[in-house]
Amino acid sequence: MKRTSDLIDTAREQWHEVRPDLDTTSIDVIGRVLRAAAVLRRRLDATFAEEGLNRAEFDLLCALRRTGAPVTPGRLNELTVSSGAATTKRVQQLTERGLLERTSDERDRRSARIALTDQGRDVIDRAFPRNLEAERQLLSALSAHQRESLAGGLAELLHALEGTTAPVGRTAGTRGGGPAESEE
Repeated sequence: MKRTSDLIDTAREQWHEVRPDLDTTSIDVIGRVLRAAAVLRRRLDATFAEEGLNRAEFDLLCALRRTGAPVTPGRLNELTVSSGAATTKRVQQLTERGLLERTSDERDRRSARIALTDQGRDVIDRAFPRNLEAERQLLSALSAHQRESLAGGLAELLHALEGTTAPVGRTAGTRGGGPAESEE
């Protein structure tokens, strides 16, 4: 089946005209993944903006909600694939807004535990289902077979990029399922 030409095809054609000596086939995948991510992010960000959240805050709240228990800042870094500084900044802002609470670890007073407040749980319990519905709508142009094939291909790409998968219970993922890759 012939697909419709897109911006990536145009870019490759333009590169071929000015630099025919270069192999631009990688743009077929990388260019489309990056462009799709940017379009998806722009469209989905509106779902958490309704709750006054940005993507990184949404991902952090999702990580805490799905773990179901308070976690250390270090564990939160792992769950959101964020730097310590970025996590500290987000935790402070979300704590000031009443969405998180930070307590001392009972076994080691030097360590802290981060947990959702009732208000934080309410916010993420409203935002996450809306986000899932927005995702379903964005993918509705693809058949079930196309979505499954795309998901499998992207999983293989991530596996190749990240190496071996993380042990069970130590996985990270995006938006409700996984990591925020932006550091803001």
